[in-house]
Amino acid sequence: MISKLEIHIVSFTIPYPPNYGGVIDVFYKIKALHKLGVKINLHCFLYDRKRSGELNNYCKSVHYYKRPKKLKYFLSSLPFIVCTRSSRSLLEMLQTDNHPILFEGLHTTYFLKKLAVDGRKIVVRTHNVEHDYYYNLAKQESNVFTKLFYYTEARKLKRYEKILQSDNVIAAISENDYHYFKQINPNTTFIEAFHPFDQAKSLPGLGKHILFQGNLSVNENIASAKYILRKICTQVNYPFIFAGKEPDLSLTRLIKQQSNAQLIANPSEDVMQDLIQNAQIVLLITFQSTGVKLKLINALYNGRHCIANAKMVSGSGLEDLCHINNTPEGIIKSIHDLYKTPFSEQEINKRKEALLKNVNNELSAQKLINLLDKI
Repeated sequence: MISKLEIHIVSFTIPYPPNYGGVIDVFYKIKALHKLGVKINLHCFLYDRKRSGELNNYCKSVHYYKRPKKLKYFLSSLPFIVCTRSSRSLLEMLQTDNHPILFEGLHTTYFLKKLAVDGRKIVVRTHNVEHDYYYNLAKQESNVFTKLFYYTEARKLKRYEKILQSDNVIAAISENDYHYFKQINPNTTFIEAFHPFDQAKSLPGLGKHILFQGNLSVNENIASAKYILRKICTQVNYPFIFAGKEPDLSLTRLIKQQSNAQLIANPSEDVMQDLIQNAQIVLLITFQSTGVKLKLINALYNGRHCIANAKMVSGSGLEDLCHINNTPEGIIKSIHDLYKTPFSEQEINKRKEALLKNVNNELSAQKLINLLDKI
């Protein structure tokens, strides 16, 4: 059904190119809403990504706002990720009409209370339980100053999230997050993560390697990759590939020390998808259970066997499509069981059915449209 809805979307950054988690959700949400006829006025914060003409293909208008990072913002009682997105120009633009507003992430909600008046329709899309996310970043950080910043930000975010008790709707990205935010605001719903995939393209038969992929400069992924290298690679005589952008130097060294491990740094999107499709096993290990891991969705749409730990699949609704193990011994056993087991057409069909039901962009976009129309 084609919608006549017109909305504002406030994004925490420029959602193009869609090359990491939260940005992927924002960009493919925009595409899905556009396809269903929604007119989108997009507002982006400009700080580490370039303006994008591509966004004009899906948006009625695109507006950019500077995100300053001065000392006063570090010292603010508000979270740094919130108070640095407080452009008065944004507020003025949002007050020029009464169209519904979709705030992408807690990051963008600085003006939430000012705008939540006179029945203005507002949805906050939560991408994580942010204070948990920052607390976990702090635990994994070795630099003392960065660790202190993450701990401080986690405390500020925990206090700040009370703003979500306002007369707005929360659209959580995972079932776990839904249950958490439902306690803060009963007006919470679950809308699945948006992603780049229209249909499952997993190949039958045998693949060539075991793959771990992700942004290899991010502490969460570095910790997971090192865990695999130290606890699993050393015990398994199969080829492992670690692929991702900007690999951490200490991780690079560790990979070079392991004879059955290979690093592919900064692969293009085509190369990355080829690595996923030609893998026999995709390893999906994380030590954070917040949000939804889009690498999980990618692996299920395009890969063969997926071995994951419980934190990776928690709240995703995709648990039945993975082999779940939480110990090195369990993961190693699954690798031995699966490495020479062809991926069957029956498994591909099961996966297609489950993915269309659980992570379908068009269905999720229609849910969001219904939500914005009915608030």
